[in-house]
Amino acid sequence: MAQGVASAPALQQGFVAEGGPSNSRPQGKRDAHRHTYGAIDLGTNNCRLLIARPSDGGFTVIDAFSRIVRLGEGLSHSRELSQDAMDRAVGALSICGEKLRRRNVSLSRSVATEACRRAVNGREFAERVRTETGIALDIIEPAEEARLAVLGCHKLLEPGDGPALIFDIGGGSTELVLIDQEQGTPRIRAWWSAPWGVVSLTESEGKEALEGPDRLLAYKRMRERARRAFANFATMLPEKREGIRLLGTSGTVTTLASVHLALPSYDRRAVDGLHVPIEAMQTISTMIATMDYDERSGLPCIGTERADLVVAGCAILEAIMEIWPARNLGVADRGIREGILRSLMARDGWPL
Repeated sequence: MAQGVASAPALQQGFVAEGGPSNSRPQGKRDAHRHTYGAIDLGTNNCRLLIARPSDGGFTVIDAFSRIVRLGEGLSHSRELSQDAMDRAVGALSICGEKLRRRNVSLSRSVATEACRRAVNGREFAERVRTETGIALDIIEPAEEARLAVLGCHKLLEPGDGPALIFDIGGGSTELVLIDQEQGTPRIRAWWSAPWGVVSLTESEGKEALEGPDRLLAYKRMRERARRAFANFATMLPEKREGIRLLGTSGTVTTLASVHLALPSYDRRAVDGLHVPIEAMQTISTMIATMDYDERSGLPCIGTERADLVVAGCAILEAIMEIWPARNLGVADRGIREGILRSLMARDGWPL
C-alpha cells in the first residue's frame, strides 16, 4: 500500500548495525579511522554491497558487489518469494558475507526493501539468510528507505534554492521524496511510496502485451498506473514551481543516461552526477517504448538483463517528470548503500 507523510524522519536519525540497533555512544574520528564499514541493499531486483573507509569529505570504497537476483519475480501474483528467487538471493548474499569477513568489516548494516516487506514469507527468508550467510537482514519500512536514498545521493542535486524531488525507482516500489535544503543540509518535507517498480509494473501488464503489436498502448497503460499511484503525492507538492530540481537514483535513470550518452558500455564515472535535459529523457523513454525485446537488448547499456524491465522504468519515469516538470534530470549512481555508510560513519563522528 502506498504511504506518505507530511514530514518524514530527520536524516540524521539512527542506524541499525548487524544484529540490531546499537545504543553505544559516538566515538571520535580517531577511532573511526580503524573502522571499515559495510552496506548491503537487497531490493526486489538487485543485491548490492559497498565496503568503505571514511575519508575527509566522504569515504573511500574498497570493495563492491552487485548482482541481479530478481528476488521479487512472480511476487505480484503469488504474494510469496519463490524458491528459485530466494536461492539466487542467498547465493549473492553469501558472496557479500565472504567479502565482509575478508575485508574485516567492523560495522555494517544490511537492509531488504519492498519484496521482503510484501512477501508473506519475507521474514522466513530473512531467517534463512541469517542462518546460511550470517547476515542479519533488516526489512525496513518505506520511510527509512526514502531517508537512506536521500542521504546517499542528495549531494548530486543541481545548485539552487528551489525545492527538490528525489526519487528511487526500485523493482517493487518507487519512493518519492520532496526536500528543502538549508545550508546544504536536506530536510524532508514529504515522501511517498508507490507500489509500482520495474518488476511489479512489468508483471501487472504481462509480457505478451509489452512485446505485442500494441505495445505502445501497453506502455500508456503502465504510465497511467504510475501516474495514478503518484496522484495523492502530487497534491503535497508546492504550486510554485520556480527553480525546482529533480534527481533520480535507480537502474532506470542510469541506464537511460547511458543511452543518452551513447556509451558502448556502462561507465559510472560518466553517468553519476550527470544532468540531462528533461526533453531528452522523454525522447529516449518514448523510443525505448516503441522497440521490441530484441531491439532493446541490442542497446549496449540495456542488454538482455534489463531489456524486459526497462520499459516499465520508462513509464514510471515519465509519470514522475509529469508531476515535477524540472528543466533537467539529475542522475545518481548511488543511493541506499551510500546512505547506510554515511549513517554508520556519522555514529563515529564523521559529518553526514
